[in-house]
Amino acid sequence: MEFEAIIGLEVHTQLKTKSKMFCSCNADYAGHAPNTHVCPVCLAMPGSLPIVNEHAIELGMMTSLALNCAVGGINTFDRKNYHYPDNMKGYQITQFAQPIGLKGYLNITTDGYQKHIGITRVHLEEDVAKLTHTHDSNGLSCTIVDVNRSGLPLMEIVSEPDIRTAEEARQYLIKLRSILRYLDVSNADMEKGSFRCDANISLRPLGQKEFNHKVEVKNMNSFRAVFRAVEYEIERQQQIYLKGGTIVQETRGWVEEKGVTVSQRSKENANDYRYFPEPDIPPVFISQEWVEKVKNSLPELPDAKKERFMQELALDDYTSGQLTALKETAAYFEETVACLSHKWSLFERSKLAANWILGEVSRIMNDGLLNIDDFAAKVPPQNLAFLIEAAQNSVINNTTAKTVLNDMFISGQSSMIIIEQKGLKQISDDNAIIGIAYKVIDANPKAVEDYKSGKEETIKFLVGQVMRETKGQGNPQKALEILKSIL
Repeated sequence: MEFEAIIGLEVHTQLKTKSKMFCSCNADYAGHAPNTHVCPVCLAMPGSLPIVNEHAIELGMMTSLALNCAVGGINTFDRKNYHYPDNMKGYQITQFAQPIGLKGYLNITTDGYQKHIGITRVHLEEDVAKLTHTHDSNGLSCTIVDVNRSGLPLMEIVSEPDIRTAEEARQYLIKLRSILRYLDVSNADMEKGSFRCDANISLRPLGQKEFNHKVEVKNMNSFRAVFRAVEYEIERQQQIYLKGGTIVQETRGWVEEKGVTVSQRSKENANDYRYFPEPDIPPVFISQEWVEKVKNSLPELPDAKKERFMQELALDDYTSGQLTALKETAAYFEETVACLSHKWSLFERSKLAANWILGEVSRIMNDGLLNIDDFAAKVPPQNLAFLIEAAQNSVINNTTAKTVLNDMFISGQSSMIIIEQKGLKQISDDNAIIGIAYKVIDANPKAVEDYKSGKEETIKFLVGQVMRETKGQGNPQKALEILKSIL
């Protein structure tokens, strides 16, 4: 029997606001002592009242519009009731009946095809406190509670169950994070917990329309973890069905070290949370004028930027996709292009910058597990542009240019300083290269004989010998022309 995976993702992302969702506590709690960014509201003291963060509403509107959701009209907050030590009030203030965004979509491309993923809803809520499970001075297990995170603005983005494979799930998350970062509504850092994903996974026989019981998988803190957890859970459920068993609706946790999911608790349904309208927060009315104002403030998003790179800069689909996947990479690329000499056309400058950024720059970043901001701190776009020009103008050859780029990243110096200090300028003088060429020809009679007998590829060996004699500073094109002329 063949099965079809039905996957829906719930993504929680912390919003970049100065204060918390319902109080004026500083939202920048990272690195601060536990329980120092707190007040009666986020501590859930009796008599304290919440006030909605307007900036969080706007960030939610921006995200909803970028995800093609319907936005506007009455928005309400509700109480989601559950009892757990990280939930200070015994309930969470969230949106349920009338969320900020409804019925949107996100398009992804994976394995050569485009997939349309529906967005069920975008809603706002408050984050919970942080629990740390540890041992006390007597060695007994205990849990300590840090309330600094409690009340932080949190946005949940719920997809339709349109995802069918682990790779589609990964590409959906990569695309969604890219959009959030372009909008600058969130840091969307999975490893730091500001971008968290839960996956709802079920299987059904091919051709069946009804959904079977689903399993929710939590504790995934990287794209790789999501991919592996989804693949594992699909295989686990398939084996249960093939053996005649049934799937229990439950919540499972992903154990990265073992590569397995483990049961945590039975899965709640919406009615278990006893949602009801939050009596302390009046409805929020989002006018069309407000929607238009926010819509006009949206930046160029990754899909639009990719399309522009293809149309205006004549870059291919793959190159444009790589350059626009991250907002910071796209900005570094465009500034590099702007810094290059205008004696080259826009198409030529774009191609040069793209080749260097996706080539040597990416290699340096991958080797050091760095991001483009780390690289730009050492090699600003104008410095990379100067290096590209030096190579294009034959001040240095391409091999030397790659070495110079490494030195630029290590030292933070410009290319011209390094070239001058190390005496790396390319030797392009005909007389100098002619003398070396004769020396190489005299020293390699077998290669010369092979070339003259028709083995034209041998010339590359001789060019290599000229480059060796010049310690990499010879102009390889000049060397090729002179060797051919002499031979």
